[in-house]
Amino acid sequence: MARFWLGGYAAGAGGIAAGISTLVAGDVDSESAGGPLSFGGDVAAAPGSPSWISAHPTLEVVYAALEGAGTVQAFRRTGETSFAPLGPAVEAGESVCHVAVAPNGSSLIASCWSDGRVVRMNVDAAGRPSTPTLGASAVDPYAPAASGEPQADAGIDLAQATRALREAAGAEFAHLIPDHDEHIDESAALQTVSTDAQEVAASRPSRTHQAAFVRDGLIATTDMGLDLVRFWRMVDSRLQFVQQVLLPLGSGPRHMVWHPSGHLYVVAELSCEVFALAPDITGKWRLVAGTPLGAGTLPGDTAAELAPSRDGEFLYAGVRGSNTLATIRVRGAGDALAPVAVVDAGVNWPRHHVVARDTLLVAGQFSNDVASLTLDTRTGVPSRIQQRVEAPSPTCVLAAR
Repeated sequence: MARFWLGGYAAGAGGIAAGISTLVAGDVDSESAGGPLSFGGDVAAAPGSPSWISAHPTLEVVYAALEGAGTVQAFRRTGETSFAPLGPAVEAGESVCHVAVAPNGSSLIASCWSDGRVVRMNVDAAGRPSTPTLGASAVDPYAPAASGEPQADAGIDLAQATRALREAAGAEFAHLIPDHDEHIDESAALQTVSTDAQEVAASRPSRTHQAAFVRDGLIATTDMGLDLVRFWRMVDSRLQFVQQVLLPLGSGPRHMVWHPSGHLYVVAELSCEVFALAPDITGKWRLVAGTPLGAGTLPGDTAAELAPSRDGEFLYAGVRGSNTLATIRVRGAGDALAPVAVVDAGVNWPRHHVVARDTLLVAGQFSNDVASLTLDTRTGVPSRIQQRVEAPSPTCVLAAR
């Protein structure tokens, strides 16, 4: 048996969740989550729509991104299935949609969708967040500068990006990606962005969606609105911008997975692709590979969560619209990706999912339920739905300790 905490949308955001709730998966005498599912009700009232919840690495504390309120609230566990607010809610920004807690528990990063903020907060010994400070705002690398020329990106290697995009396009369309010499001037190359694309990019807002603590103190954040993955370090309790990697125009990077191979995998919400980023010999991060999620995605689909298998051999991406799950195989040294299959998610609007041993738990935001699918140990592909339970507008599933 395994217990999970559920985040969800409240009435103000079109949902029916009253706060953080709980889910139990599996039989009482089993370590597997593949058995019966049961909804355990609310464990903490949070009317501001706790659309994302994250746990402190050592304390019995969880942090909720209250998307409707624009704040981050800490909750202290007071019983097996009960939490109480720990300190006041801390202002983050408009539509705060994600919270990432540092591995040592000393700080957290909040990501804000509507205003693009990246917000660092101190976390004290008891787990209370405070003292929000803002990271530098993002600038659209595709938009024309004051001089009328496109902005050059600080982290794009055009030769590597070309190879990655050709791989993502597949044999049928790879020839449409233009050649770029290894030594081409980046600012000159970016001038090849079409006039129509520049017009689209000129009014694009920043949409920060997730932060991830990568390694050696490095932090990555996605900007879905500006097609950027940005990298940061903590300096004197503040976020210092390090570099950024530019993804294809309109791809919409949403969520990330840090892989043991040293690669950072990024699912693109708008283009339904997965990209691989890695540092070069100098430590500068580059785009090194990419792939579409698979032939089963449809026009208008949007990708949501990205989660790895337990052994890191597969990645699972949720696709809203067609309501499917895409399986991607990680190949080589982590620098190659290949689509395997796209299967029915079993829920309406699969907003989030987690791997629990041999089971994939999928949150259906619009169908108000959570479904479990067994993972095939040989192919890695989720099989048919095993169990389903009603849950209020679930948007996040967090394993309880």
